[in-house]
Amino acid sequence: MSEPVRSRGQIRRLGLRSGESVVARCRDFCRVALADWDWPGSEGSGLTAEEREFAIEDVLLVVSEAVTNACLHAGGPTELVIRLVPTGSPDSGAAGDLRIEVSDRSSREPAFRPRGAPGLPGGNGLIVIDRLARAWGAVATESGKSVWMELAAPVPEVRRTRAPESRHGLDGASGTMPGDAPGPGGDAPGP
Repeated sequence: MSEPVRSRGQIRRLGLRSGESVVARCRDFCRVALADWDWPGSEGSGLTAEEREFAIEDVLLVVSEAVTNACLHAGGPTELVIRLVPTGSPDSGAAGDLRIEVSDRSSREPAFRPRGAPGLPGGNGLIVIDRLARAWGAVATESGKSVWMELAAPVPEVRRTRAPESRHGLDGASGTMPGDAPGPGGDAPGP
């Protein structure tokens, strides 16, 4: 494994041919890239071990669904690209957002399928991608299309649930909390 890279963008490409293990190869390829990039962050990132693992599993699930869709509906994937897009300053500690692209030879745009019978597999790949990715779409290429998905770097639970500072801050220049009684020799707030 190489040194983690979090201060600049990175790109990894994997050329693909259809085969039995294409989904597993793509997942393994992404897992190695995420580990090399220290994504979504190490222990000092503010994320718990569980949050880090969930974020990685979400990425791998999106990759699995996109590659499976290419196998089932587009003749198989031809390339997988994963990009680390830095967020904030290099010293911010932000892991960076991810962009995943799965190319194939079909020009047919991905579309949600009607729901099948409850309990039967299939038809949920785009639903999973739509729920886990911040954005997704497809662009035409010379040889078919590329389906792209963007996943935001996770935010630690502590930062998501912490109340804004302004709710608990001091009241103006007086240095008192709202509703505090005046200190010795101080005036009570007027109506």
